[in-house]
Amino acid sequence: MGQPDRPINPYRIGEAAALLGVSADTMRRWVDAGRLAAQRDEHGHRIIAGAELASFARELARPENAATEGRPSSARNRFPGIVTDVVLGDVAAQVEIQAGPFRVVSLISRESAEELNLVPGAPATAVIKSTNVVVERR
Repeated sequence: MGQPDRPINPYRIGEAAALLGVSADTMRRWVDAGRLAAQRDEHGHRIIAGAELASFARELARPENAATEGRPSSARNRFPGIVTDVVLGDVAAQVEIQAGPFRVVSLISRESAEELNLVPGAPATAVIKSTNVVVERR
């Protein structure tokens, strides 16, 4: 018997971890626990099929699995992170959040930024709901 067919769009553990914004150790634990299927490549490295990873990512992002602090919301794109910069203007504030590997910059009212006590180092979640999203392929 030969090796099983190589998955389409395979990702190594580190690549999959980077795409999901988790550590490689977390990915290994998920695979070891049977939450995510992986195969071994010809070098013995664990690889995950792209379709499997996409399905798992959708499951992780389901509203009941996301940290919404118990508040119902129509927004599905939530990026928990830390405030890294706040620039206060007379009327508006520019707030920068580092959410895993993502830098999210938002322009909100100064009043909102002050009410939320948004200062560098504060935990915050960027909640994005938009009809305008650009998609790029690597």
